[in-house]
Amino acid sequence: MKLLIMALVFSGAALSIAAQAQDSRSPAPADARQQVMNATAEWIVAENKHDAAALGRILDDKFISTFAANKPRGKDDFIKGIVAGPIDPTQSQSVTDVSVVIEGDTAVTVGTDTFHSATKPPLALRYTITYVHKQGRWVALGEHIVTTPSAK
Repeated sequence: MKLLIMALVFSGAALSIAAQAQDSRSPAPADARQQVMNATAEWIVAENKHDAAALGRILDDKFISTFAANKPRGKDDFIKGIVAGPIDPTQSQSVTDVSVVIEGDTAVTVGTDTFHSATKPPLALRYTITYVHKQGRWVALGEHIVTTPSAK
């Protein structure tokens, strides 16, 4: 009887551990890739609308951004820079040449983001963004941007 009780306790513990592992698993790779692409699309909309609240949700509290060789900016400074100044209602962005690599709860995206406006020439930037999967969603942890040679 004692052996049966021990076996039941052990099986219950094993099932509990398996359930915890199942809950903490990353989403399936195809779903994760689409979720990361959606997060990037939401980020673009938030930038164009100067939506500080949305950017606050998209960017991790530890977020850091660098542009070329400039000094890194944290989340708050990055958001202040994005929402400063007037909104250009003719501005849009198109993302091309996107690659997404996912390893566990980390995703790295690389692509070209081209800004279009009726009042300015196009500006193409190469970006690398690192996302982490936290509390059921992907948030941006870091970003590095450089101007493409054709845009200089």
